[in-house]
Amino acid sequence: MENKNDSRSVGIIGTGNYARALAKRLFYSGYDVTLGSRKPELSQLSSIDECFCNITITTIESCIKTNQILFIAIYAENYKATLENYEGILSEKLLIDVSNRNTRCKGQSNAEYLKSIVPSANVVKAFNVVSAYTMEYDYNTSSKRVFIAGDKACDRETVASIAREIGFLSVDFGYLRSAQRIEDFTLRLFPEWRAPLGFTLGVFNLWLLYVIYIYFIEKTAYRWDQIFVKVLNKPLCMTGITTLSVTYLASSVAAFFQIYHGTKHISFPKWLDKWLRSRKQLGIVSFTLIFVHTLMSILIMSPTYLSSWYQSTQITIPDNFTQPLDLPMKTWMIWKGEAACLMGILSFLVLCFIAISTLPTVADALNWREWRFVQSKLGHLALFLGALHVIIMGAPGWVKTPNQVFKSITFLSSLIPWLTLLLKFMLSFPCLDRYVNKIRRGWERHPRECKGKCTRVRINGKGYTPINFRPNKESCKCAGDNITMETILEEPSCPCANHETV
Repeated sequence: MENKNDSRSVGIIGTGNYARALAKRLFYSGYDVTLGSRKPELSQLSSIDECFCNITITTIESCIKTNQILFIAIYAENYKATLENYEGILSEKLLIDVSNRNTRCKGQSNAEYLKSIVPSANVVKAFNVVSAYTMEYDYNTSSKRVFIAGDKACDRETVASIAREIGFLSVDFGYLRSAQRIEDFTLRLFPEWRAPLGFTLGVFNLWLLYVIYIYFIEKTAYRWDQIFVKVLNKPLCMTGITTLSVTYLASSVAAFFQIYHGTKHISFPKWLDKWLRSRKQLGIVSFTLIFVHTLMSILIMSPTYLSSWYQSTQITIPDNFTQPLDLPMKTWMIWKGEAACLMGILSFLVLCFIAISTLPTVADALNWREWRFVQSKLGHLALFLGALHVIIMGAPGWVKTPNQVFKSITFLSSLIPWLTLLLKFMLSFPCLDRYVNKIRRGWERHPRECKGKCTRVRINGKGYTPINFRPNKESCKCAGDNITMETILEEPSCPCANHETV
């Protein structure tokens, strides 16, 4: 049977849910699709969807022989039984592995396993991060990405072209060994959110316990039935502003770290690196908490709940007064209530603007300077306004009972925000600002000194291998024994003690 070399002709091995969704997507994108089945006579796919009337369903052998590009849409445990008998006719064919795993990859990926079964074929890993539902029904795929890995650049480009043709964005992951990372990607469950959410939950529990201690154990200021809104609103606000402060504190800590070492070529400690990479998640969490705090504050906006915000009204009734009374009562906000509302509203509006700027369509329209202005300058402005909101809420009480200031929840919750603002203010001085910028442009305080004895290199994503370096008077060079790797990202200067090249 004649082989179809036309790039618009593709074969799919398998007739399951994913194979059918992929076939429909390819068919409606103008491809000539052939489905390969072990029992084609029993596959009545046209009863499922009328478009299958135009798709050829044949044997696996016939599908392989008539197509140069083949999607392998069967489970990995069936690769050997299904394909080993066709190794000869699979030679030089392009096999696109779309399978996924149930557990994280500890050895061979599914794509590498497929390559071991048919070593003469060209295997590419792709499309496994796209679900069958998205493949079949979701044509608004501007944000859907297809990760591609294969040993030949021409094969990766062929698959990338198919991805673009059917409405997806392609991301080239390089050689086939990267298939391990691609397959592990589908098993991730918000790994970048675990630390921020854990931190937020811990901070919230600490503030909640402290609020309960202050208002229910040390003194009885509220009833227990008020814990759901009135009381819970306090730790929500305190956690929100604490998380927002921590979001912006990381950059200042990183700047002082670079000032201390006098170079940017010493990598941050793992805790600081993880903190820096969690800023986006921390910012989203803080915005969510502050948004909920705003809603709760609106619910309790009355003199009954917020008595310190409003003027007090006193009514005196004469003795033996028997006539009907008409006592119109109007209670106005005092300066504390109005000022606290104003600062809170302004802070929330700035945070809303920052949140909107993170949307992909808006972010793509901003240049780097605009992005930094929104995320840094406006972010610190929102934190400043929020800190003022907290100070206004607590200052009158501090004046009345100065001996209780250090136990006040407003005072305690404002410590980290003002520390963050102080560090940012210090770094804005021209002397420090110019010094940090000079370091980040590559300048080093001691460029010829080697501060460490060993660096570590990650080889092909498989752990760390130590490399001892031998400094000399002119430069600092790394020399390893029996180290084999295809690519190491070389640093422009000496990699020192805790630097890691990935």
